[in-house]
Amino acid sequence: MSSHPHRNRLRRGLLAAPHVMADPVRRFLSFDGRDGGRGVEIFGDLSHAERIAVPVPGAGIGVDRYWRLRNGAFALHSELGERSAIVAWLGYETPTTVNPTSVTSGQADEAAPELRDLIGELIGLKPAVRTSLVCHSYGSVVRARAGHGLREADTVLCGSPGTGYGNAADLHTPATVRADRGSDDWIADVPHMKLQLPFVEVGSATDPVSPESGAEIFAAGDGGHRDDYLKPGSSPLKNIARIVAGTAMSAEPSGERHA
Repeated sequence: MSSHPHRNRLRRGLLAAPHVMADPVRRFLSFDGRDGGRGVEIFGDLSHAERIAVPVPGAGIGVDRYWRLRNGAFALHSELGERSAIVAWLGYETPTTVNPTSVTSGQADEAAPELRDLIGELIGLKPAVRTSLVCHSYGSVVRARAGHGLREADTVLCGSPGTGYGNAADLHTPATVRADRGSDDWIADVPHMKLQLPFVEVGSATDPVSPESGAEIFAAGDGGHRDDYLKPGSSPLKNIARIVAGTAMSAEPSGERHA
C-alpha cells in the first residue's frame, strides 16, 4: 500500500464506504487493496450469461480510480442486457499516464499471466459462451503480452497506442481483432514506433487503426481518451456491445481514413 498519508486515508475510505467496495451486493471474484489495488468484479449473472465481456483497463486505474473501470463495466452491461456478464478485471498495477512505464512493456509482461489465467478459466468453465476482451489504451499491450493461446471470440482495442506487434495477425489469435479511436483522443498523437532495449521494449509499434494493422475498424465518434469509449449512450459503447453480442455486422464502421 502507498506510504503517502493522504492516499492511505483515501484508500481506507474507499474500501470501507458501504456504497463503494464493501457493499455486500457487489460481487468480487477477488480483491486485494495493496500496491495500487487488484480486483475482479462481476456485473450480471455469470452462471447464466450467453456472452461475457472482460474490460482490461489502461494506465491510471487503481483502487483510487476504480470507479472509472466500474462505470464502464456497468454501462456495457446495461447496453447488453440481462443475458450478459461483465468481468471487470483490475488484475495488475497499471502504469501512471505520465510516466515512462506507460511506453514500455514491463508492466504488461507482469500482468499477462494473470489475464491469461482468467480467460482460460472463464472459457474452460463456459466453453459455449461467447467471451470477448475490451482493452482500453495500455490494456491492449497487456492483451498482446498474454500470448497466443487465448481463445476469446473478439479482441476490441479502444484508444490503443498499439499492441507492440506489427499487425493483428502477429497476435496469432483466432479472435477477430477490432479497433476504434475517438476523433478527440490524444493517443492519436503518440508516435508509433518500437525500440528493443536491453531489458525492455519501448513503444507500441503499428497504429491499430491504420490499414497496416489488419484490424477491423469501427466508429468511435468524437470522444476523447479517458472514459468516452464506454460512456452511456455513446457510439463506441453501442458498437462494442454489438461486437460482444456477436452482431458486429451491425456495428457502424469508421468513416475515417487513417494514414
